[in-house]
Amino acid sequence: MSADIRFEPSRPVPGAVAAVVATVCRTLPQDRSPIALHEPEFAGSEWAYVKNCLDTGWVSSVGAFVERFEADLARACGTRFAVVTVSGTAALHVALLLAGVQPGDEVLLPSLTFIATANAVSHAGGLPHFLDCDPDTLCLDLAAARSYLERCAIADRGVCRNRETGRRIAAIVPVHVFGHPVDPDAMAGLADRFSLAVIADATESLGSSWAGRPAASLGRLGVLSFNGNKIVTTGGGGAIVTDDEELAVAAKHLTTTAKKPHRWAFEHDRVGFNYRMPNINAALGCAQLERLAEFVARKRRLHAAYRDAFAGFSDAAILTEQGAARSNYWLVALRLDGRLAGKRDEVLEQLHAAGILSRPLWTPMHRMSMYRDHPRSDMRHTDAMFERVINLPSSPRLAPTAPRLREAD
Repeated sequence: MSADIRFEPSRPVPGAVAAVVATVCRTLPQDRSPIALHEPEFAGSEWAYVKNCLDTGWVSSVGAFVERFEADLARACGTRFAVVTVSGTAALHVALLLAGVQPGDEVLLPSLTFIATANAVSHAGGLPHFLDCDPDTLCLDLAAARSYLERCAIADRGVCRNRETGRRIAAIVPVHVFGHPVDPDAMAGLADRFSLAVIADATESLGSSWAGRPAASLGRLGVLSFNGNKIVTTGGGGAIVTDDEELAVAAKHLTTTAKKPHRWAFEHDRVGFNYRMPNINAALGCAQLERLAEFVARKRRLHAAYRDAFAGFSDAAILTEQGAARSNYWLVALRLDGRLAGKRDEVLEQLHAAGILSRPLWTPMHRMSMYRDHPRSDMRHTDAMFERVINLPSSPRLAPTAPRLREAD
């Protein structure tokens, strides 16, 4: 890490804002500009595996790397099965269908998530029903969710219904935000109480765990994403993971156009989806997955460096894993408080002026025009965090070369 940083904001800024920006600058290496939020890194077997696809001609949706990637993913996620798809959104869509979501059903999910979570519910014919976040993790506030559901829902003979709309509430999708896993025991208790299927949105949390259990395995179905900015990338892609063989077989069938196996005939037994991951993308994923442990270790060191840098601040803090969680710290989150609570955009403006491409949180789902009138809980924490939290550059290459504290190991 370089301590010789020349910070030259484009115009004078309040002292507290300048201090935050200067601290970020001092924490990051200055070997290139701009510094992106999250960049992929290809320094393993990526070239060799992709070249193998090109040399053999196996570049489409059938090939040895697809099967290998699925087997490697299942091991990494602590599940029996994995089915890879063309995107994380596609994986979420199919997982919701496999969980039994029917047209007109409501599905519980955090308002603080990337829009793909809500859109996948809509693709399945469901209606997103939004819940507030925990300000310490940005994940679902499960205690608040329980209190809310006790008021707005009724569970009778294995079916949960919204008291006001009369619609079935079929499932809940806990999102492990920025790699921070949701407490699976509390989640299971809530799901059992209200007869809800659980689909773990682990699209950001490959390499994260709770009490040693991989984040994607913390539900009957888990979903991953391998977009270009994820900790492991296939360029674009996703996966469904599960321990249930019947669900895995159904996932594979649905995502491959529901085509019945045959040497030449094209027979399809239901409406399916062309959600298959190409072999060339799976090849890239195999090489990336070989370096997952290294990526996680480096990102945890980077988080520790940020955390140490902001340890003395009273108006800003780095969000840190809670309870039995072990985060991959996909994106490091800085929460502004006190005098900086209303200064998010000023901080972002100055970071960008310094060549540090940070970003705010996603706009919460309940603020989106197409979801504004959907059912929701009180959003006091989500609204507050949207105005206060900034994601800082989190690429593995930005990490210090050696662990600085034991907590970073």
